[in-house]
Amino acid sequence: MTEAGLYLHIPFCRSRCGYCAFNSVAASRSAADDYLKLLAPEITAYAALPWSQSQTFTSLFIGGGTPSLASPAAVAATLALCQRHFRISPQAEISMEANPDTVDHDSLMAWQQAGVNRLSIGVQSFTDAILKGLNRAHTSQQAVQALVTARRSGFSNINIDLIYGLPGQTLAIWQHDLRQALELAPEHLALYELTIEPGTPFARAQQQKRLELPDEELVADMEEATVALLAPVMQRYEISNYAQPGLQCSHNLNYWQNGSYLGLGAGAVSCLDGLRLSHEPDPSAFMNLVKQQKSTVISAECLSPRGRFRESIIMELRLLAGIDLPALERRLHLSAQEVYGDLLADLMDQGLLIREGNRVRLAAPYLAVANQILTKLV
Repeated sequence: MTEAGLYLHIPFCRSRCGYCAFNSVAASRSAADDYLKLLAPEITAYAALPWSQSQTFTSLFIGGGTPSLASPAAVAATLALCQRHFRISPQAEISMEANPDTVDHDSLMAWQQAGVNRLSIGVQSFTDAILKGLNRAHTSQQAVQALVTARRSGFSNINIDLIYGLPGQTLAIWQHDLRQALELAPEHLALYELTIEPGTPFARAQQQKRLELPDEELVADMEEATVALLAPVMQRYEISNYAQPGLQCSHNLNYWQNGSYLGLGAGAVSCLDGLRLSHEPDPSAFMNLVKQQKSTVISAECLSPRGRFRESIIMELRLLAGIDLPALERRLHLSAQEVYGDLLADLMDQGLLIREGNRVRLAAPYLAVANQILTKLV
């Protein structure tokens, strides 16, 4: 018996944001509810697999899209189905993403009664002008009210998502957003630098020179301000994530530690002890396949031990604690020397990586340019 994570993807939002490259489309509540009904056969089929039967699921994450777009009754029915067919730990972290404009007292109470014990609210900014530029459906006041209502409704584990490096965002605006978040005392903060993804409205605007972004120096100032404001009150445990002690996101930790997880839904990805499965991303095509009782898997890849070794290194180095290198070598029956030659030693000699006992981690001054270092290890 081993441990794994479970992920359910709901690919619907009320509207699409300019920066978003996630697998989601604009849709109504009824469309989200119909999708969850169709997801039921997938849940029961995958739960019956021998691999699933051999797992204890220690986290369940409902992501999107905007899962809170679905009715509370549909969410509750889906969670009940998962709890009935999968072996889910009584102490499991059960997270759900929500947008502020879809949160109210009644829905919050219904989600809690269904078993959700961690709420992740996509605020992105507490500044109305910035939200308007992102095409977000909520205001800053709605965001604050959603978080206050969630706390009053009994949620004791809340994450806030914020983005920096946004069009029109100044250092003062970012500091205001961080201070506003801290005033609401979340247990977790996920702080992401804006990335311009191909195919998004932001990417097209950038190509047409209609998108004015903060320069690299200003983004670096925002990162420094983040550390200065948060270090006294929260623990940074991953490049983009801060938490109160003991309240790191279990679902994400499992992902960064290259653990096993089962993903269900349109565009969801699974990694089952090195077997990577990807599902049909188009929601309509996905639902048609389910209706026809056909497989929704569009690709499968079994990673080699060397591939898994590299992937584990890249992902775990995002954690500030780094990676237990001897443990990885024992698990995959490979040495770092076999996989990388002298590369790891060279990066340590350059001061980019630090080895302390069994653990190897990124040096703190280089966390802001982690992707440039991790690219060398692919």
